Amino acid sequence: MPTLSTVHPARHRAQLAVRGVSLTRGATPVLNDVDLAVTPASRIAIVGENGRGKSTLLQVLAGNLIPDSGTVQRIGTIGLAEQEMTADLGRTVGQAVELAIADSLAALNALDAAADALAQELPGADDAYASALELVELLNAWDAQRRVEIALEALEAETDMTRLLAELSVGQRYRVRLACLLGADDDFLLLDEPTNHLDRSGLEFLTAKLRDRKGGVVVVSHDRALLTDFAQMIVDLDPTVDERPRLYGNGYSGYRDGRRAEQERWELDYDRQQAEHGRLQDSLSAAQNRLVSKWRPEKGSPKHGRATRAGGLVQSVRRRQELLEAHAVTVPPPPQRFRFPQLPALKGQTLLAVEGVSVTGRLPAPVSFAVSSGERLVVTGPNGAGKSTLLSVAGGVLAPTTGMVRRAPDSRLGFLRQETSLLPDLRASEVYARHVGALVTAGALAESDVVGLSQLGLLRPREMSKPAHSLSMGQQRRLDLALVLARRPHVLLLDEPTNHLSIALVDDLTEALGATRVAVILSTHDRQLLRDVSVWPRLELGVS
Repeated sequence: MPTLSTVHPARHRAQLAVRGVSLTRGATPVLNDVDLAVTPASRIAIVGENGRGKSTLLQVLAGNLIPDSGTVQRIGTIGLAEQEMTADLGRTVGQAVELAIADSLAALNALDAAADALAQELPGADDAYASALELVELLNAWDAQRRVEIALEALEAETDMTRLLAELSVGQRYRVRLACLLGADDDFLLLDEPTNHLDRSGLEFLTAKLRDRKGGVVVVSHDRALLTDFAQMIVDLDPTVDERPRLYGNGYSGYRDGRRAEQERWELDYDRQQAEHGRLQDSLSAAQNRLVSKWRPEKGSPKHGRATRAGGLVQSVRRRQELLEAHAVTVPPPPQRFRFPQLPALKGQTLLAVEGVSVTGRLPAPVSFAVSSGERLVVTGPNGAGKSTLLSVAGGVLAPTTGMVRRAPDSRLGFLRQETSLLPDLRASEVYARHVGALVTAGALAESDVVGLSQLGLLRPREMSKPAHSLSMGQQRRLDLALVLARRPHVLLLDEPTNHLSIALVDDLTEALGATRVAVILSTHDRQLLRDVSVWPRLELGVS
């Protein structure tokens, strides 16, 4: 039978705080001078690019990692859900549930034993019963089992308590673990990318639970809808001018506005320092030129005039050299910002028309639509309804079983597919250069219309020099997007365009899609993106 834990919930007294925490792995700083206080009322999200230390910070908060410096204070109980739940050998779903609520089950057993002792009027039974009842109420143990069962059903997790965890998929195991944590009712709940394995109903259940629970919550997530609906404070671990994380209040909108303002200040300060540095360098160069060529006196001038003028010029050079050396460039280069290119419009004609298209086994019901410049269309429907199939047919990479696709003469189409098809043995810059070169050679793109990879702000210089196969999923997705935009398309087909992209880039892309003059056809499960384009016309598949 499970034994009582030595750590019990602290409820309103619970505290979780880090002060000045830094951690380095190898030669790479992962966390730098992090300050964060979590209370029982906190609703906090941690965001940042891959490798910025989001999961590491969760592990530090949970006590699984010891920082190199700084302090961590923990009062109360902590439940942690990592991105993957291991399949412990021989453990069943029921055993995982029992372990999660072991304290509650043990407290209820202790209360039953105390009640029996009280009925038998044993010595000290009154005090024992009072203590046992207090613990049961503190743990909220009465309905712990039922809380887990409700969460299992709502998250569409495995409810057969005899099933082995090893028989479940990664996603199924995660849902079991998440349900156990929601039922355990710890003081603090730490979740790492909890929306990865949930459908819409599961997402809605999770969001409501995180919003309404009495304990503090810290979530690592790229899900902008979750951040919008639940987070009150955002911890941003992406690069800053002083390499320290930033905390933004007022939820996701506060983070978005604050991050943009900080980036603009950073860029302005950097430009000012670079301009001043350049001015001082030019001033020094001019003084050095005068020393070499312009101090010479005219013929017949006394020698002491030559020496006097030379001394003054030397002093001028030295002063300018000192000014230049004193002007340290303290602002590092700001991160690249995504720059959506100016795309051309072909007005007065239908750019893309899909007429009665179906694909056997993948898109059963015939579909038709047409778009012109500036028009928008969102393709929606449940998984398996044929959204990606329809976009593949419209993009010319899949032949329909019935129907046809017509494109306007001289129109260019850019298709961002869900899966990457990058050449693995070439550097990212070579992949892009070959793609653009092929477009120019084929006459599909004029030399004057070519957009350089660096101009888009999607990849850093060091990332451009890496082999495409060694890029992270997010970096590969950025390169895919660059290849699509390089075509300067008149029609954009976007299949789950936010997959693996950072929050900041998705916000910039969403804004650009709303402003561009080209036709846009979009398919996505991204809840926030669907909200952002809620006024766009919709084509719903899979509805009879």
